Amino acid sequence: MQKRALRLASNQIRRYNDRNYLHLRNRDGAAMSKIALIAGASGLIGQELLQMLLNIGVYREVIALVRRELPLQHGKLRQAVVDFDGLDKLDRSVLSADDVFCCLGTTIKKAGSKEAMYRIDAEYPLALACAARSAGASQYIVVSSIGADANSSNFYLRTKGAMEEGLRAQGFAALHIMRPSLLLGERQEFRFGERAAAVLAKPLSVLLAGPLRKYRPVQASVVARAMLHAAQREPRGVSVHESETLPALAGRA
Repeated sequence: MQKRALRLASNQIRRYNDRNYLHLRNRDGAAMSKIALIAGASGLIGQELLQMLLNIGVYREVIALVRRELPLQHGKLRQAVVDFDGLDKLDRSVLSADDVFCCLGTTIKKAGSKEAMYRIDAEYPLALACAARSAGASQYIVVSSIGADANSSNFYLRTKGAMEEGLRAQGFAALHIMRPSLLLGERQEFRFGERAAAVLAKPLSVLLAGPLRKYRPVQASVVARAMLHAAQREPRGVSVHESETLPALAGRA
């Protein structure tokens, strides 16, 4: 299933027109030489984003932190098999990057408990941010959720909100927080809410208008591209990108 998902992402990125990324070049027209670090590259958004990072000229190297090596080879890709419980013990060279992209996330069902989910959705992104910041990273781009709120009565939204609060204190030159609604795309595991949203996507888009527009389902590839484009902006503090703004940021308004 993982190989199929990565092949799908690879096929999708090949269909992207290179002119969509011309504005990501520097003023002289030459490719930049930044290093990107990504965590969560095997997930729905992460697999899309990984291919984008590899296939544009902005980054000379892409470091993927993985629990198991991905069945993917590329001249710019360096995979680092890590224990996310020991990110603070990683060699500085593994974390040395300009832009850090965090796509980590799970469900209670998959994690096995609320405690395990909190560790993956909040503690790991914060540990990664702390370690990468210490290694010199200037930007952090992370996937959160629509409605994230550290004071929410909903455990999931409270977890994402706690993560956001912790990241704001890290002191990055730029922190981009993506808050997508229900995600559309081919996920490896079944999630009822997302599957239902995929079936109802068109009628939902018609009904969810005005103030409800932000609840429209969004393609994982759109979130990934929005993350990529956000990272190419001049560093300017904390930016929260709500779900309804992601298509425009991704260049698909």
